[in-house]
Amino acid sequence: MVAKTTLRDNPTFRWIALLLLALAMFCAYIFMDILSPIKDLMMTERGWDSTAFGTMQGAETFLNVFVFFLIFAGIILDKMGVRFTALLSGAVMLFGACIEYYAISEAFMGSNLEVWFTNHFNYVPGFDELGVSPFYEGMPASAKVAAIGFMFFGCGTEMAGITVSRGIVKWFKGRDTALAMGSEMALARLGVATCMIFSPFFAKLGGTVDVSRSVAFGLILLLIALIMFIVYFFMDKKLDAQTGEAEEKDDPFKVRDIGKILSSLGFWLVALLCVLYYSAIFPFQKYAVNMLQCNLTLTEATPGTFWASDTVTIVQYIIMLVVAVCSFASNFSKKKSMKFGLMAMAVVALVVYCLMGYMRGTAETIFAVFPLLAVAITPILGSYVDHKGKAASMLMIGSLLLIFCHLTFAFVLPLFQGSAIGGIIVAYLTILVLGASFSLVPAALWPSVPKLVDEKIIGSAYALIFWIQNIGLWLFPLLIGKVLDKTNPGVTDPIGFDYTWPLVMLACLGIAAFVFAIILKAVDKKKGLGLEEPNIK
Repeated sequence: MVAKTTLRDNPTFRWIALLLLALAMFCAYIFMDILSPIKDLMMTERGWDSTAFGTMQGAETFLNVFVFFLIFAGIILDKMGVRFTALLSGAVMLFGACIEYYAISEAFMGSNLEVWFTNHFNYVPGFDELGVSPFYEGMPASAKVAAIGFMFFGCGTEMAGITVSRGIVKWFKGRDTALAMGSEMALARLGVATCMIFSPFFAKLGGTVDVSRSVAFGLILLLIALIMFIVYFFMDKKLDAQTGEAEEKDDPFKVRDIGKILSSLGFWLVALLCVLYYSAIFPFQKYAVNMLQCNLTLTEATPGTFWASDTVTIVQYIIMLVVAVCSFASNFSKKKSMKFGLMAMAVVALVVYCLMGYMRGTAETIFAVFPLLAVAITPILGSYVDHKGKAASMLMIGSLLLIFCHLTFAFVLPLFQGSAIGGIIVAYLTILVLGASFSLVPAALWPSVPKLVDEKIIGSAYALIFWIQNIGLWLFPLLIGKVLDKTNPGVTDPIGFDYTWPLVMLACLGIAAFVFAIILKAVDKKKGLGLEEPNIK
């Protein structure tokens, strides 16, 4: 009897499903950091200081952490399945984005609602006593309402994250899972570069500053993300019709399953690695552009020239896409001549991109190179884990690179102030290496989770890891903002901050991650968790 062929057995449809999920996360990643490259404008246009900025950015994960929404999201995923949860996450992200857009818009400024929020939410019983309130007395009303919107967006985007991970496992289990997860994150992280380039572009479009245009850009992309999830819904439904699988109905979620997850030492080590690693990256992204503005000698292009025009932004973004597409495609080329040709084209395009960033003299276009090396090597690393293993070892290497990069930003980059070319070269190289270290996580860490827990509770396992991770993503944007204000008393110039101590704090997270990676490798060797073994056997 010939086995029935399903969409999952067809590589084309399998990768189309992955592309839909990756495009949705691409849009989510753009909105996640939509205000990051315009922190200086938020200070001058909306009166936010670093504490207000950090508190608002940390609010993204507040409901996930303190109302345990991510735990509920995992239960929803296990009970309702990938399709329903994907649509729900897309709708929640869009809802939160609408609130944030209104808070940043001119319509909110001077409104009765602004007055109300100025006089309220200055004290939140219980949360204030614990020191975890998402608001504080004196916080600008626009930051408060934006924080509320960002809370809802954070619920949706983290729900989407665990859903996408579960969806990839569903479509790729037993095949090239790590390659698929690595590829999804590589494509999604292009959203970081897109955000860095286009958020300031829209905020300054036409020579007038309007920060709400940047948020509107992200809002439209989240609508596209919801459309991607809708298309995936029908594709996934077709797969289940072919296989006869019923989403989660044969193995309903039980609360005691959480105990099975929490009793796993391997799970805890992976979760701690995750929170340390991501806390040293995502909060940094929110301040990275401002950090570069404060440490680099930048000369912005003369108004009226090509380098100061709107056209150069589009040209530079196209060149960035050439870098990403060529480097990514080189991983899948069978012919050596084609592979090396694509790699050479990517390198040339990257050099051109970096030169354009130097000529434009803007920090956001410099930091936009962050995900480009990750796009190139994440599929390579994912494929290596699939065929050779060594996931725990890769996490150790990633932690060392993390430490090196943050200490370079803290102590080496400031030495080049006054040297425009030298400082920008150091910045480019360090940012590219940091992006490369970040690529080790999706390639090595996420595909390891199915080896640690039973398949039917994998959604809850991912949810618990994301919940633990969200504690760091809530805490460290807030801490960076507070440390900046405390170590820079009286500084009101948006590009006059000393970032040394926040960067040292992030480097310490890398040191802790390295220690846990060593322990994880030892536990894997002792208990035979299979983390160093290949995914494809």
